[in-house]
Amino acid sequence: MLDLVVTNKEGLVGNVELKGNLDCLFKILRAERRVHNKIITLDLRRADFGLFRDLLGRIPWDKALEGRGAQESWLVFKDHLLQAQEQCIPAKRKSGKNTRRPAWINKELLDKLQHKREAYRGWNQGQVAWEEYRETVQAARDQVRKGKVLIELNLVRDIKGNKKSFYRYISDKRKTRENVGPLWNDTGSLVIRDMEKAEILNDFFASVFTCVVVLLQRIQGPLHSP
Repeated sequence: MLDLVVTNKEGLVGNVELKGNLDCLFKILRAERRVHNKIITLDLRRADFGLFRDLLGRIPWDKALEGRGAQESWLVFKDHLLQAQEQCIPAKRKSGKNTRRPAWINKELLDKLQHKREAYRGWNQGQVAWEEYRETVQAARDQVRKGKVLIELNLVRDIKGNKKSFYRYISDKRKTRENVGPLWNDTGSLVIRDMEKAEILNDFFASVFTCVVVLLQRIQGPLHSP
């Protein structure tokens, strides 16, 4: 009597019933379809950057930031920036499934991968010979390797003029995401707590912003001048 059903995933088989000495009925439980979250992102291809620059250029920044500290000035700037962004840059819904497409994927490679899936489906249904399916898989594999080598070679060649693309590619290849590492404070002590690291970074950016304001005052005169 059959008393054991072997599967490769827990919860795949259910409702097992014994009908006789060699007769066993069971049901394969299908998993629910994964729901892809819709992500709202900016459609930069349809953005009107000319109007964006014009809107920000109309704002009298000397009066808008007069007498304000670093944090309050940042909030004022952020508010104007978001208002201009809402008028000039439309938003679009982007499926989370396609947001992590590798950099080496192109139209030709997508066609190769689609042909590979069709060949597998045909071989699984007995419509395509094993040799033909194996050749299709090998061709798609070679195309993927060439695509990876080509994109990495271009990134290395252009690293002096385009460092952001290189480091973005390396960051996408890493499986883990690290937080901000330990920082040195003013007294020379190593800070590892998140709150203390946030305060150090806030003080640094505030000092940089203050230096920029002072430099603008020296170039254009005091903010309260007419």
